[in-house]
Amino acid sequence: MRDPGAIFFDFSLPNATTWAVLSALMAVALFFKFNRILSVRNWDLVSLFLLVPGLLLLQEGRALWIGYLWLMAGGAYFFLRCLLDLALVRRPALAPNLNFAGMAWLTGTLFVSFGGVAVSRSAQQDLPIGKRSAVLEEAQSLATAIVEQTAGPPPGEHTTRFWVERGLAGTCHLAVILALIVIGWRHFQDATAGMAAATLYLLAPYTSFYLTQIDHVLPAALLLWAIAAYNRPTVAGLLVGLAAGSFFPLLTLPVWLSFYWGRGARRFACGFAATAVLSLSITGAILWLDGQLASRLQQTLSLSDWQPWLVPTGESFWSGVHWAYRIPVFVGYAAFVLITAIWPRPKDLSHLISLTAAVLIGIQFWYADQGGVYVLWYLPLLLLLMFRPNLSDRLPPAIQGDDLLARTGRRLVALAGRLMWRPRPLVPLG
Repeated sequence: MRDPGAIFFDFSLPNATTWAVLSALMAVALFFKFNRILSVRNWDLVSLFLLVPGLLLLQEGRALWIGYLWLMAGGAYFFLRCLLDLALVRRPALAPNLNFAGMAWLTGTLFVSFGGVAVSRSAQQDLPIGKRSAVLEEAQSLATAIVEQTAGPPPGEHTTRFWVERGLAGTCHLAVILALIVIGWRHFQDATAGMAAATLYLLAPYTSFYLTQIDHVLPAALLLWAIAAYNRPTVAGLLVGLAAGSFFPLLTLPVWLSFYWGRGARRFACGFAATAVLSLSITGAILWLDGQLASRLQQTLSLSDWQPWLVPTGESFWSGVHWAYRIPVFVGYAAFVLITAIWPRPKDLSHLISLTAAVLIGIQFWYADQGGVYVLWYLPLLLLLMFRPNLSDRLPPAIQGDDLLARTGRRLVALAGRLMWRPRPLVPLG
């Protein structure tokens, strides 16, 4: 017979459908403005749950092609919403239905609860989505080895890799939450808006669906902190370059360079190149020491998921569709990425947020490995669009003086020049 006191600790986690319904009800109660039914904020809040039916179909393994079609249509809506945001200048202040302290309490309790959910899920219950990036895979393996050498294998049924994955995922989600709060406080000049975005990030069912997927949340965390540091081009470049180690954030580079054009673009580019090259070099060195560099390169170059001229082999909307139809979609996306480098110009902070989100959403249209499920890449950016004020005056600051990176770069160039052009000793005649 079970101990009567155990009944108070017999928790049952809701399934995906139940949590999606509960989160939608709570989101409406907290953020829906019932006195302004036709406001853009209300429409954004309702449409935020647009992708849920498609993801539920995929999680149940039923009607897969219909699920990917649903995600494709929902992604097209979010893409157009990001472009429409470029023209939305007037943004009335609409406060949430709960004050700052209440939302802070709800955010904290949700984060702690999600930590318990992540630990209670076994490795077999996780739903790995897509192919992991080589950079992140090697970083995670290295972290696992360091933890095992330092603390030894953990007690219990879970492995060291399990705890490393859970810890890294939780850290990334916490970084997203803090970045949303900081952006609202510093750049929106409204701490309540930042806390509202953080609360809605945890309430959105997409976060719980892929709670332990580091590949989903890490790029968003780095890009958000780059936005938080947008008035420091070098720091922003370092963060975006680090995010580009997972490949796809690299496609946001034209947007960021255009944003800083004439106001720190060189510093941003130096920071970007420094961390991007460093992360790829470290990964390449580790793979080379393990004897896997050649095989990994060959495997990556042969993938049809990111090459539209090859027959797709992964599960996606393009499964069963002739490969030739993916080429014009890819060409159109590439043209859009190039256009973001010149339009609009100059760019303010709202343009940077909306176009970065649009670039990440557009990847889902042609990527042939479960494209459409990578919602956490751009979800925090959509939340910033929902709660942002007028940001037309948020521009990169004018460059004054030199920073440490610029001075170090000039010194390295001067040193290399002296070494290369060292004068030859004179040879005596006779």
